[in-house]
Amino acid sequence: MRIHIATDHAGLEFSTQLQHHLASQGHDVVDHGPLEYDPLDDYPAFCIRAAQAVVRDQTAGIEALGVVFGGSGNGEQIAANKVLGVRAALAWSIATAELAREHNDANVIAIGARQHTFAEAASFIDRFIATPFSGAERHARRIGQLAAYETDGSLQPDPRGDAATGASSTDSFDPEAG
Repeated sequence: MRIHIATDHAGLEFSTQLQHHLASQGHDVVDHGPLEYDPLDDYPAFCIRAAQAVVRDQTAGIEALGVVFGGSGNGEQIAANKVLGVRAALAWSIATAELAREHNDANVIAIGARQHTFAEAASFIDRFIATPFSGAERHARRIGQLAAYETDGSLQPDPRGDAATGASSTDSFDPEAG
């Protein structure tokens, strides 16, 4: 499998270890940066490029996933999720890594490199890579709803828009209306 990875200065040492770890398992590892330590570098461009590459590969029929990490993994997850077609999940345990794939068909995992030992983080990533999407109808339906919103802004009807409340899904609070 092709694994696209990205980080910032906070995860650079982790990145080097991870590349060796994944390559030793037979994965094709693509590093999207950074290439050298810079305490002032910024993760968005690195993580967005990795996420774009995952989508590009998956669209081309290439089996690919992404791994983004930094101090907490939060910003890196947010950056990856800005890419159309990415479902990036922050994992902090084996269970969250597994469920991200099994229930959400996540294609990018985000890890806080300063929050875990390398062995812990590698175990989350390994489980993420090894876990297939369950394909269960309820999970596929939910992912479809996310994709619909992402592509055209559509949402399921607002349950508060029924006759009992008199509201519609387009109503918004207007403090001037009294």
